[in-house]
Parts: sequence; C-alpha cells; structure tokens
Amino acid sequence: MAPSLDRPPFQADERTALIGWLDLQRRILRWKCEGLSEADAHRSVVPTSPMMTMAGLVSHMRWVEHTWLEVLFLGGDETQNPSFDETDEDADWRTDGVTLRQVLAEYEAQCVRSDEIVAAASLDDVGRHPGYRSAKANLRWMLIHLVEETGRHAGHADIVRELLDGTKGYY
Repeated sequence: MAPSLDRPPFQADERTALIGWLDLQRRILRWKCEGLSEADAHRSVVPTSPMMTMAGLVSHMRWVEHTWLEVLFLGGDETQNPSFDETDEDADWRTDGVTLRQVLAEYEAQCVRSDEIVAAASLDDVGRHPGYRSAKANLRWMLIHLVEETGRHAGHADIVRELLDGTKGYY
C-alpha cells in the first residue's frame, strides 16, 4: 500500500514547500522498496549500471543527504562518507552484506538528521566546509538540489522496480 504521497500545500511558504517536496520524493523512494525480497533489492536490472539496485539507490541517497547537509553545509568530516572515497567512485552505492532493512533504516535516520539541520538554520545560511566549492551555496540552493537529486533517483527506482517485478505506480 502506498504511503501518504501528498504534495505540499499550494499556498505553502518557501521552507514548507521545499521540505514538503523533498519529503515526498523520499517517501516515494522508500515506497518503491516495499515488499521486495533481499535478492531483488540487490539485483541489478540495468546491465550498464550494475550498482543501480534498489538497495544501492537508497544507500546512495543516504550519503547524498549526508554530503550536502552534514559535510558541505555544517562543515563536517567527509572521511566517514564513502562518496568521498577517491579509490571507488561507486562506494556509496555498494550494499554487499547489508540488508535492505538496514539500508532503509540508515536512510531514514539520515533524513531525520537532515531535517534537524534544516530546522535549525536559515535558508540564507551558507555552507561551512572550506575544502569544497559547493559549500559556498546557501541552504536554499542545497535543498533545491536535494529535491532534484532525490526526485531523479526516485524516478530511477520507478524503473528499477518495474523491471524487477512489474510493480509500477506513482499514486
């Protein structure tokens, strides 16, 4: 059964709209994983993109949120984030030996942490990490980017899920 997939209110203020659209895309990504077996969650259906599994998509998005809000915005330590592993460009997509349940729980925890960071800051606040040009963006820009990237990968999840077992649907 689909979770609540309501869009933000038509007359929402900027923060409510941004968070509402981001949360909708997050819910869609999680919803696409409902009812999957472990084998299907880790099965690649795109021969030219073997890391694009449902578990891989969720793992990647967990680390995307961490990158933008904990590392670039807050200025945190990137060494704990596999996205910054220069020896393996797909490190944040790898889920070998990790259950879908665990990947989803880690993503959920990261989303909660991201929401806390956003709630405590102004949309005009600028990132603090001195080592990355992208940290010069303000929180508004970062949230718009997170809406875009989460939506993009939720669309990938639509296709991957349909290729796995024929399940499709947005609402």
